[in-house]
Amino acid sequence: MNTKILFRTLIFFFLCITKINAQEVLTIEDAMKIALENNFEIKIAKNNSKISDTNVTIGNAGMLPTATASITDNNSVTNSSQTRQDGTSTSLNNAKNNNLNYGVSLGWTVFDGMKMFARLDQLKELQKLGDSELKRTVLVKIGQVNSAYYDLVQQQQQLAALDTTIVISKQRLTLAQNRFSIGKASKLEVLNAQVDLNSDQVALLRQKESYANAKILLNQYLARDPKVNFTVTNQVSVDSKLVLVDLMDLAQKQNPALESQIINKRIAELQLKQVKADRYPIVNLTSGYNFTESQSSLGFTSSASSKGFNYGFNASINVFDGLNQHRNEKVAKLQIENSQIAIEQQNMILNTQLSTAFQTYLTNLELINLEEDNVTIAKQNLDITLDKFRIGTITTLDFRTAQLNYVNAKVRYSNAQYEAKLSEIALKELAGNINF
Repeated sequence: MNTKILFRTLIFFFLCITKINAQEVLTIEDAMKIALENNFEIKIAKNNSKISDTNVTIGNAGMLPTATASITDNNSVTNSSQTRQDGTSTSLNNAKNNNLNYGVSLGWTVFDGMKMFARLDQLKELQKLGDSELKRTVLVKIGQVNSAYYDLVQQQQQLAALDTTIVISKQRLTLAQNRFSIGKASKLEVLNAQVDLNSDQVALLRQKESYANAKILLNQYLARDPKVNFTVTNQVSVDSKLVLVDLMDLAQKQNPALESQIINKRIAELQLKQVKADRYPIVNLTSGYNFTESQSSLGFTSSASSKGFNYGFNASINVFDGLNQHRNEKVAKLQIENSQIAIEQQNMILNTQLSTAFQTYLTNLELINLEEDNVTIAKQNLDITLDKFRIGTITTLDFRTAQLNYVNAKVRYSNAQYEAKLSEIALKELAGNINF
């Protein structure tokens, strides 16, 4: 009999160890690394950035010549007749005619008012804009991963608090049953203890549900199977040394939204250069090598052929286009003005967001210290209350109040840490300074 019990115990132990090993301990660094590799939106942003890189070529700017090879073969079968100047005539049914042309032509715009150079600079700015958009996407997604991760840490801490209160509620129920059995307590006390224990178990189930759903959400951000099981660390480390002035300075240099507006202004300025280039002449060089061969069943010449090299140039200038040139330049200047206004607006939005987020951050730091003290006090109160309850000197209502105060203090402390961490993440995201 003892052997069977030992065997079952070993099996149970083995299953528990296997289950624990199956759960990955996911650190925040690992989570960010997985997101950078797997997140779908980051992958799309990376590809868009590569597209912008690929488009930066002198050929795309119009600086290189173009060469075109062509071939044309025309054939016909006709009934033909001809009357000559001397009055004689000739005719032929089903006369076959053939005309074959093939060759290579070359065209090169050697001057277009410097538009091609402005276009190349514009492509480079669009490349920077793509990089800025990639940075913005990465910051947003890494911020979401951080928020989801520390939400899990918070919920894991709340699970631990609820586990603790269930242990205490079970102790209370056992004490109530023991006191009832020796006639020192009424049945009502036992029933109240059982009801409170059931309430705690319901709260624990709800919390487990929230915890499981939060895991699924984090797996979504990491672009992996929602069923992947893992645990997170149990600590929330908040950077308490952030300085608003430093964050604002960093934001001016690194914030992707502001950076994008500055690049957009530069793109608008280069667009104006391209519009102004239409005031200048366009000079094209042309060249080619062609071969022509023709055959005719009727006529003075039955066949002919030619081949050779041709070259030349053409130039054109816009003399009058219905004042469209003036209109286009005016529109381009207004777009530059709008770009400058957008930069100023983004600056104001950024400073407002940083100021409000920093105030929230300071408040949450104070709340952490306050709630930490509350947890210590509530724990001392609960210990004293539990001792008094064991000897029957306080009511069950007083005991339940002390128990709930401790649980609520733990939950508030966990929430304060989480909210402070969210404030830190928001500030670093605005400053473009999240480490990953």
